[in-house]
Amino acid sequence: MSPHAKAAELKMIAGGSMSGPLKQIVPQFERATGHKLVIHFDSTPNLIKQATSGMPLDLAVVPVDVFNDPAAKARFVAGPTIDIARVGYGVIVRSGAAKPDISTPDALKKTLLAAQSISTVPSSAAGAYVLKVFDRLGVAEEMKAKIKPQQLPDQIAPAVANGEVDLGVFLINTLIAPGVDLVGPFPAELQQELVFTSAVSVDSKEAEAAKAFIGYLRTPAATAIIKAAGMTPG
Repeated sequence: MSPHAKAAELKMIAGGSMSGPLKQIVPQFERATGHKLVIHFDSTPNLIKQATSGMPLDLAVVPVDVFNDPAAKARFVAGPTIDIARVGYGVIVRSGAAKPDISTPDALKKTLLAAQSISTVPSSAAGAYVLKVFDRLGVAEEMKAKIKPQQLPDQIAPAVANGEVDLGVFLINTLIAPGVDLVGPFPAELQQELVFTSAVSVDSKEAEAAKAFIGYLRTPAATAIIKAAGMTPG
């Protein structure tokens, strides 16, 4: 029997900020196993809707916030989830632009107030944390007029690169892109890591293949891609 005799098609939901590494890892897994993955990338609120909609689903690689929703959590096999990657927050400017000071909370506050416009994804779990940081800095009201919201994380860097906005503020891995320079991470007092975790759906008919993909995400080949994308594996 060939190793691909029982190839499965896996339906998966994933955090939008994982799209970069997953788009590199998935083809490697598919070539190695013969399995195919169909992935829906989205923000946390929409991922919760997907998980609870009754749509066919085999596994998830999503922000831990998804599992804080009891109905979404019930869609997956009980027990601990398996963490895949984590990443902190940072700021980008257009390539070649002067890098403002964001080394302390006060410096970050001054930089935000000086910016004409800022891009983030307010509808996501990561975007919600960015807004919380604005609130902690006491600039939430001023930022409302400056934020040019994006629907997906990979739209932030292009908006900065083409001059639509002055600053991009989001998860560091999504900000590493052509045409922009990373100013740096949030100051330590404001930094928080977003954890992406994984689980198999309770009603998956391809649970073994789903487990195999989660296992593959923890192999040296996959973790090297995760690291190169600016994230910390596990």
